[in-house]
Amino acid sequence: MVNYQQRLDTTFGALADPTRRAILAKLSQQREASVSALAEPYRISLPAIMKHLGVLERAGLISWRKDGRTRHCRLESEAMQQASNWLDQYRSFWEGQLDSLARYL
Repeated sequence: MVNYQQRLDTTFGALADPTRRAILAKLSQQREASVSALAEPYRISLPAIMKHLGVLERAGLISWRKDGRTRHCRLESEAMQQASNWLDQYRSFWEGQLDSLARYL
């Protein structure tokens, strides 16, 4: 159970940053992308992008593939699926609460 909670903490921590969410959005539109392609729209250094990618990798949201000197990143779905499953547990509760509020009003 602790490992599951740590994984969720790591996933949500990685998702907390807008740059990392934008990187994930770009990867969701493409099968994979090089680090330089992912870094292109940002005015931050390549080492800073690599740190963001490292956070995403440790969270299990992306994986790497090296082709010569080029690193390619690919979106991984398992960690996001676990986060979605966790949110689903609470979605039904809050929908019920909102339905009760709507009936009351």
